[in-house]
Amino acid sequence: MTHPDLEKKKVIATLQPELASLNAGSMNFALFHVLPKYEGKWKYEWEKQYLGATEDFIFPNTFYTMREFIKLMEKNGTKPEFEIYDVGMINNLAYLINTGHIQTPVYLQFVLGILGGIPATVENLVYLVQTARQQIGDFQWSVCAAGRTQFAMTTHALLMGGHARVGLEDNLYLVKGVLAKSSGEQVAKLKRIAGELGIETATPAEARQILGLKGLDQVAY
Repeated sequence: MTHPDLEKKKVIATLQPELASLNAGSMNFALFHVLPKYEGKWKYEWEKQYLGATEDFIFPNTFYTMREFIKLMEKNGTKPEFEIYDVGMINNLAYLINTGHIQTPVYLQFVLGILGGIPATVENLVYLVQTARQQIGDFQWSVCAAGRTQFAMTTHALLMGGHARVGLEDNLYLVKGVLAKSSGEQVAKLKRIAGELGIETATPAEARQILGLKGLDQVAY
């Protein structure tokens, strides 16, 4: 019998992307706590139902499914972006590296501020990076953060020598009270912040080299 989570493997096998997310453990992934903020503002009824259902939702990513996805990505030349929602997930990856299932160097994305995961604070980010250094050694890393902490935490990541992700999946606003018109508008803002800090932005070719990606000429789309 096929594990239900492995139905997602079709995306990797069909498109053979350069990079794909691989969640590094299970957690309570909760969004229900935002419901009081949006009462009476729903565009579709399913939005309220979806958010409310996360009060009784577990985000499952077992050692078995992680191992199977790692094999699938390796077969298709896809680099895993390991999503780290809490410190225990670093231990999960360290185990899979030590047992030969994951090839180094790895690319980690620290996901901060999700209810059920680690809170979005500078202290927690420093702790995650230090723990990963102790458990894994050398790696590339990035940060994304939920809601109003998005730009503060991604800026700290840049100052610490990491990379950063912004976009509407994580935060709808450009500044307090101003909705972003697109993810691109948020990217442009973070690029301006990086420039003010004297941090150079990588070109697509440089980013592929940093992360060890195969290139667009080897994908299936």
